Amino acid sequence: MTTIRQRRGGKVTEAAEHQPSEEKNVKSDGKVLSDHTGGKLRNILSLTLGGIVAIGLGLLTSVYVATLHENDLWFSNIKEVEREISFRTECGLYYSYYKQMIQAASIQQGIVNCKQYLEPVYFYIYTLFGLQAVYVIALYVTSWLLSGTWLSGLLAACWYITNRIDTTRVEFTIPLRENWALPFFAVQIAAITYLLRTHLQPAQERLTLLAVFIATFLFSLTWQFNQFMMLIQALALFIPDCFDMLPTAKVTWLYIIQISGLLLVCVLQFFNSMILGSLLISFNASVLIARAIQKNLKKGNLLNRLGKLILHVLLVLSLTLLVNKFIKKSLNLESDEHIFKFLKAKFGFGATRDFDANLYLCEEAFGLLPLNTFSRLSDTLLFYIYIFSLFPMTVAALIVAFRNLSGSNQVQEKAEEYTIILKPDAAYNLIHTVLFGCLALSTMRMKYLWTSHMCVFASFGLCSTEVWRLILKCVHLYTSQRTQVIKYSIPIITLLYISYKFWPGIMDELSELREFYDPDTVELMNWIKSNTPNTAVFAGSMQLLAGVKLCTGRTLTNHPHYEDKHLRERTKQIYQIYAKRSPEDVYRILRSFGTDYVILEDSICYERRHSRGCRLRDLLDIANGHIMDGLGENEPDLKPSLYPRFCEEIKKNLPSYTLHFTRVFQNKTFHVYKLAKHK
Repeated sequence: MTTIRQRRGGKVTEAAEHQPSEEKNVKSDGKVLSDHTGGKLRNILSLTLGGIVAIGLGLLTSVYVATLHENDLWFSNIKEVEREISFRTECGLYYSYYKQMIQAASIQQGIVNCKQYLEPVYFYIYTLFGLQAVYVIALYVTSWLLSGTWLSGLLAACWYITNRIDTTRVEFTIPLRENWALPFFAVQIAAITYLLRTHLQPAQERLTLLAVFIATFLFSLTWQFNQFMMLIQALALFIPDCFDMLPTAKVTWLYIIQISGLLLVCVLQFFNSMILGSLLISFNASVLIARAIQKNLKKGNLLNRLGKLILHVLLVLSLTLLVNKFIKKSLNLESDEHIFKFLKAKFGFGATRDFDANLYLCEEAFGLLPLNTFSRLSDTLLFYIYIFSLFPMTVAALIVAFRNLSGSNQVQEKAEEYTIILKPDAAYNLIHTVLFGCLALSTMRMKYLWTSHMCVFASFGLCSTEVWRLILKCVHLYTSQRTQVIKYSIPIITLLYISYKFWPGIMDELSELREFYDPDTVELMNWIKSNTPNTAVFAGSMQLLAGVKLCTGRTLTNHPHYEDKHLRERTKQIYQIYAKRSPEDVYRILRSFGTDYVILEDSICYERRHSRGCRLRDLLDIANGHIMDGLGENEPDLKPSLYPRFCEEIKKNLPSYTLHFTRVFQNKTFHVYKLAKHK
């Protein structure tokens, strides 16, 4: 028998606490069972409703971008050649392989008899728009997993849609490889977030690892930049793992999955050498080797741990460079050297005259992220709430890292509250968003990887019980009820604000109708199909030739697949048509690649889009050691060319040019010349 003290009428009395009777015990068990059943029912209802909302939002997003695409081009009404021309630059190259496949007799007899129900081009674009539904659902699920409420997923999806200009470009660059890849990357992040949860059953863990592998493989298969994105992801796993924020065994599995996914892609891509020489494979292998070498890495006091950690990082980085250099030297790999030249020049480690590196440096897409991006993201409150979520999570990460390194019981007790907020899944997503944020700030083209995850992270922070509990405790206003009220009320208010401010604009956007119009390119493609043999070989700019391949099926000398060193060198040679070279030199170069026709574009020859020093003709002049056109400074060792610019001079029909080139077509934009076939 236990004595307890009770207050009655302001007085404290003692009463005896006896063992409960059998009747009371039955009632108590019944109440627990009832609460358990009610809680289970609520969970089922929440999962069902949240799942329906996720699928609904995904489908709405798919329909939304498909409608924008139709309204912008009147795609359903234009001719087939116009539809194909609308796939600009490398988009046309990628679509051409699909077109080539469906026109093959064996495929026609097999799986593509759906043409009687749906045109092949619509099957293609609807597949990509359907992947947008997968993308949004994956973002929704990731946010839901982190916060514990599907309201967070709803907010993430709404932000993705209202910030469409900065989260996707699928509706106007449909066949781009990133539009195939990013939905699978989002699925992979969702699977990793679930994997890093504690108390998973072995069967759940195995199934999740399988999901991560499949998503990683599909992401790697569909995008040429996969190895660089997954290298950053590997760093997002490596950093928190070094500070004991992630379960090491699961991180090891993720390293292995990344390597195995890439190697499988390498095999399927006919042993793509660029993959074998990737930094990702070298880095992941180095981490695993360093772990095997360094025992008891996560034991000891603060100074001991810091010393081991610094040594571990240096060992991993050194091994990465050595392994990568050994692989590239052994296999004679140079496929990605242009990227490292570009990065070296971009971050100020020396100027370069390399044509390929300068081609990237001069493109706006590979420049710094413009500041007006943040004003657009702030209009929807996304950027403000992202910073609001990022700050407490970063503070918590620093405190937890110090606690884990110190190993002191006193420090651990003080940091317990921060450990609750920074669970392994949250720790990974924090480092992920920070690293991809740095990538986006340095290279605008990569902002779509950050802004989509920004939607996830901001909505998670706004709907997280742990974040609000920490903030309210810091200002001494914490109660459980107040936390719950804030957790749900502020996201709902935010959703109402977004709906009120942006719904009218979305409706206006959906009602705005345009039409595709490019008569000069249509005329060129029709002329090629009607007036040149099927075996004719065409030379010209990478972007235009992708369209020539798609619309006419003619053979090309070069195209926008820029990850092959020999193709890069060939493109530079073909581009001498816009440099200051003699007609004999240009003719010899073109004939060495079997060229029958060359297409010159006034928009390149007389380009004004870029400033002096970044025009294509300037890049060629610098690479050739020639002084650039126009007013301005030149580097002292550049010299005047002995010849005028080929693309300008050929139009004068001088004998030295007509001996080798005969103009066979021209309009306001294009000039086509047929090459003589001298013995």
